[in-house]
Amino acid sequence: MRFRWVVVNDRMQQGYRYALVAPIGREFHPDFQPDLTPAEMLALGVFGGKYMTDCRDEFPNSWFAEARLSSLRKDPSINCFGVDASQPLSVWRAKGWIHPDDPRGWFQWYCRYHQGRRMPGEDKRQIARWKAIRRHIAQLRRACEPGDCWCRPRQRQALLHWAYDSRSI
Repeated sequence: MRFRWVVVNDRMQQGYRYALVAPIGREFHPDFQPDLTPAEMLALGVFGGKYMTDCRDEFPNSWFAEARLSSLRKDPSINCFGVDASQPLSVWRAKGWIHPDDPRGWFQWYCRYHQGRRMPGEDKRQIARWKAIRRHIAQLRRACEPGDCWCRPRQRQALLHWAYDSRSI
C-alpha cells in the first residue's frame, strides 16, 4: 500500500508530517466505535466552535460545510447544548493527556485517526481514554428520564466532545 503524507503548518505545529495508512473512516480498532464522525461533531457544535479554525487545510472541506465555528474566540452558545463543557488546554497538559504529535488533544487525535493515521501505542492510549468516558452515559441514564436530552446538558456536551451521541440517551 502506498501512503499519503500530510504536512501540517498551523498555529500549533509547523512542518509536522504523518502518513495516512488506513482508508478514511475505516479499519478502526474493534474497541473503538464512535457514534459520530469528526464532521458530524463539528456540525453539532463542539468546543465552542474554536477548535479547528486554523487547521482546516489539514482536513476535508466537507467537514466544514456545516461546521459551527467561531472566528474570534470560543463561544459556548455554538455548542449543541449551548454550554461550555471544556477544560482549558493548560489543564490537559498538566494532567499529561496531551501527546506531542497532537497538541490540541483527543479530538485532533480522532480527526487524524479517522483520516487514516495510525500510531499503535498512542491509538491504544486514546481509545482507552475514549472508553473511560462511557461512565458518563451510565450516569445520564440513572439521572435523566429517557428522551429528556436537556437533562445534564454539560455532561451531554462533554460526551459529544468524545464522539458519543448523547442526544439519543
